[in-house]
Amino acid sequence: MDTGDAGRMIGGHSLTRARVRHDRRCMYATKLNVEPKGARVVLGMVAALLTATSACSVETTAPAVRTCTSFYAADTTPTLINPKLAASTRPLCFRAFALLHSGVTRTPLYVAEHLTRASVEAARALDTRDNRFHSEDRLPQAERGELADYRGSGLDRGHMAPSGDMGDPQDDYESFSLANIVPQDGPLNRNGWADLESYVRDLTAKLGETYVVTGPAFTGANLKRLNGRVLVPSHVWKAIYVPGQGAGAWVVSNGPNATWEVVSIATLTARTGIDPFPTLDAAAKTKVPAFPTFD
Repeated sequence: MDTGDAGRMIGGHSLTRARVRHDRRCMYATKLNVEPKGARVVLGMVAALLTATSACSVETTAPAVRTCTSFYAADTTPTLINPKLAASTRPLCFRAFALLHSGVTRTPLYVAEHLTRASVEAARALDTRDNRFHSEDRLPQAERGELADYRGSGLDRGHMAPSGDMGDPQDDYESFSLANIVPQDGPLNRNGWADLESYVRDLTAKLGETYVVTGPAFTGANLKRLNGRVLVPSHVWKAIYVPGQGAGAWVVSNGPNATWEVVSIATLTARTGIDPFPTLDAAAKTKVPAFPTFD
């Protein structure tokens, strides 16, 4: 990738958004710290090209007081462009992330986080993981995933908001709610997807803050359900927005020999039926960033 590509990584477009104080206890890094080939070069060029920005103040010595909208860019929730996705949906707010859950798929449709340089530092300082997966008791039993659904499936319980982003034990425990989980190919979850999560934390540490929206996509006619209940995504995706700079996304097939793509927000929206950053201007949504992939 030449420097011209790096310059296109995140275009110079910004969201119109209110300044919101985020008193946040933050998130911790996964022990897996594999750096994909070329990622360091790309990360260095991004840092050189973009000015670090942060609209947040961070509180690390007292419990967080947050509203659900604080996790969304411009305090605006993602938009479901495909109305079929809206059936049996319920928004849930956690201490370190917010999501929209589907009672049809029994997974989240999207999960939103607001990462800052300070949150990443706190995340890296937490050296334990909770690992207690649990069903979400705020959801009706008929609409939620259960541990038994995943047992013996051969698939991982894949985080959308990573445990590796959590810098507080309670936040970490909440990340293991099955409301934040999708059935994910094991090698993908433990390798390329983990590398992507680490890359986003590294990018945030260099640039100051990122808004991150992550979710599954369900395309094709041959989708399967675990235990006849939890729908297995055909793809998983992650979109990021750097305030004052721009946005982009990764889409990867959820199976053996995963295929990675870097796409614009407009392309992501067309494929998934979800617009992660509705207030981003139209020109910025068409930009294809020069992010690395994690094959």
